[in-house]
This record gives sequence, structure tokens and C-alpha cells, in this order.
Amino acid sequence: MSIKKQFLKSKPVCKVTFTVPAETADTVFVAGNWNNWNTSAEPLKKLKNGSFKGTVNLESGKDYEFKYVIDGEWQNEVEADAYNWNDYACSNNSVLQL
Repeated sequence: MSIKKQFLKSKPVCKVTFTVPAETADTVFVAGNWNNWNTSAEPLKKLKNGSFKGTVNLESGKDYEFKYVIDGEWQNEVEADAYNWNDYACSNNSVLQL
């Protein structure tokens, strides 16, 4: 898994590209506090090499919590900037620091 951040010079926005190697998966989504943890709002596109990739525009200067939803299973990003404990889910959330 990987995250690429591209900060725009013209406005306070960061283009965040998520890449998830999930060759056997049918669907991968990114759910986070920017989309109210909607498990279908941010689908990643399956590439020919079997990985999934997608880009989300987020406001710079903030932290965002997120997880991947791979075939309905919640997973953290191993290269996240940090992790925050979530009492509701009794697990950590991945954190993006922009």
C-alpha cells in the first residue's frame, strides 16, 4: 500500500493518491472522516497489474482519519503518517497529516 501527496501551489488543496495491492479483491474503497466514513463514496480503480488506485482532493493543513474497505473488510494503511484509536470500532484508524 502507498500514499502519494501532491500539494497544489494555487490553492490549499492536496491531491492524495492511494495505491492498494489487492490482486484477488473485487472492490476497494477509501472511507474516512472527510466523506463521513461512506464505504462507497471513494472507489479505487483496478489496474491491469491487480492493484487499485484513486485520487482524492483534500484541504491542506488538516489531519484526516481513514481506512481501506477491501471486499467489505476494513484495513489500515501500513504507510500512514500516524494512527488514532477509535473507541467505536475498537481499533486504530490510519491518519493522513496534510
